[in-house]
Order: sequence, then structure tokens, then C-alpha cells
Amino acid sequence: MAGALTDVLGEVLVAADGEEVAVSALAARGVSLLKLWNKYRVSNIPSLIFIDASSGKVVCRNGLLVIRDDPEGLEFPWGPKPFSEVVAGPLLRNNGQTLDSSALEGSHVGVYFSAHWCPPCRSLTRVLVESYRKIKEAGQKFEILFVSADRSEDSFKQYFSEMPWVAVPYADEARRSRLNRLYGIQGIPTLIVLDPQGDVITRQGRVEVLNDVECREFPWHPKPVLELTDSNAVQLNEGPCLVLFVDSEDDGESEAAKQLIQPIAEKIIAKYKAKEEEAPLLFFVAGEDDMTDSLRDYTNLPEAAPLLTILDMSARAKYVMDVEEITPEIVEAFVSDFLADKLKPEPI
Repeated sequence: MAGALTDVLGEVLVAADGEEVAVSALAARGVSLLKLWNKYRVSNIPSLIFIDASSGKVVCRNGLLVIRDDPEGLEFPWGPKPFSEVVAGPLLRNNGQTLDSSALEGSHVGVYFSAHWCPPCRSLTRVLVESYRKIKEAGQKFEILFVSADRSEDSFKQYFSEMPWVAVPYADEARRSRLNRLYGIQGIPTLIVLDPQGDVITRQGRVEVLNDVECREFPWHPKPVLELTDSNAVQLNEGPCLVLFVDSEDDGESEAAKQLIQPIAEKIIAKYKAKEEEAPLLFFVAGEDDMTDSLRDYTNLPEAAPLLTILDMSARAKYVMDVEEITPEIVEAFVSDFLADKLKPEPI
């Protein structure tokens, strides 16, 4: 691995204080390119992430946009700003009416990154319009802010005419770009749901809307363990995922599996939240259905159930625990060994 790191990064790295650090020394400490990809949830390239070297915390995920928007470095060090500050300014309704962004205060807000040219975006918009209506009719304070990625103002106007919410004016490219930077948007459609204080509740608004068409679980606080479905399977590409396969479509079987791994998931999530970091694993339960069959085929997993796995799609690697009975102790040891790099991966 030292050779691979040297090929990519050179012989030495130079820290901000001028100290030279040998790449081989980093490799000797167990640092790997793969771990960096997973740690920062890189899903496409090129990708440039700015990090505070003293704390290791992410300063900005969309470094490429920073360089484009601020080539002189006038906004350095490009740290995250409050949503209220980034969004500040006039907003539009599709009838031409304008209102100030302060109108969003006190409401849950869905920040919707979308474009007319994107077929999945148009499909989601149709569902989202109904969800928005149901939430408002239930008396919830909720607004959606459309941040366009359309290629022309005419396209923006045509698409926005279908939306009952507000938008950043298309001409205000700087503000649209700052919102993309704030949330590290790497693809569309993306729906970020904020609480009334402007803090992120979930980045998976798209999945939540599709899974909860009656909006009973709004504002969609994240669950420690998810049941694998067609709509949330895209999350398997976001980093390593623990997937417990069970041998039945029965809801009771899946629920028992969730209850088994939930305490471990909650402990991992809480540990990394205390460090203001994203958890290094997502947790799923998969029953018997077409989605599960496709996933088993793609990853070449045995048909056994229960089957405990960790799947890392970006690294095309899998870790498999095939035992007759899955206990909390087995799950916890499996997770601990994975996080400590004690497991040997098999190729996908």
C-alpha cells in the first residue's frame, strides 16, 4: 500500500506548518486510499474535500465548486455557514411573487436540488408535490426550497411552474452554488430536510418521501436500521453497509432482525456523532424479495439465511459471516473486527 500511496500522493506530504510527512509513514500507520474514500463518502470523481488538519473534521465537501466560485480565496477557509446566512435573499413563487428568505424561519425546510432534464427528478417531483400537500394539510409548518440545476432559465421556469413551493431565483447562480457547496451535493435529485433551526435532519429525503407516501413519519428522522427496499438501495453505494439477510418476507422476521442489530447500530452512531463524524457503517435488514435476490446475485453471496455481511460497493469488497444463529454478540464482534481492519475482504 505504501507504493500505491506514493504513486498517487508523491514521496512526501507537506503539512501547513512546513513539516514533511513521508507517505510511507502514513501507510505504515494503516492509512489507505480506500479508507479515505469510505471516510469521506466519496461517490464520484474528481472530488476535492477540504479538511481542518488539526481536528480532521470536514470543512467543505464541494471543493471543486469553491475553487470555481472563489478562485482568489477571498472566503477562505471556506467553512460551513448557517443555512439562514447562505439562503439569505429574495425567493420566488411560480406566480412571480417574491418573498424574503426570512419567511422560512420557524418551519421545517426541504432543500430540493433538481432539474427538468433529469428523469428521476421529474418522477420525484410528482410524488413530492403530493407529499407537500399532505404535510401542509396536516397543519405542519413545512416549506420546500427548489435549487435548480437546469441548463437555462426557460427550462427552470417550465419545471418550476409544476411546483407549489419557493425557489432561489435562477439568475442568482452564486446563491445556488453556495447551497450546493453547503450540503456537498454530488448528484440529483437530492432532498435535504432541515429542522426549524436550520440543522440537517436527513440527507435522504428522496428515499423517505418514496418510502412514506402518506408522510406519517415526517420529518423523517433517520432510523438506525433500515429495511432494504428498491428506493433505498441506492444508499448501498454510499459506503460500507452491514446487511443482515433473513429467510422470510414476513414482517415479524424482519422486525426481529432489526431489533437484534439496532442496539449495536445505535451505539456506533452515537459514538461517531459525539465526535461530529458520520458513522462508518449503514445498517440494513434484507428479506426475501426481488431486490434481495438481485443483490445476492450481484455480490455473489451464498443463499444461506440468516446471513450477516458487510458490503462495500465502492471497494467491490464483501465480508461474510455465515453461521447458523446470529446473536448480538456475533454482530458486535463482526462490526468491531471490521472497524479494526481485522477482517479479510472477499471480492465482489
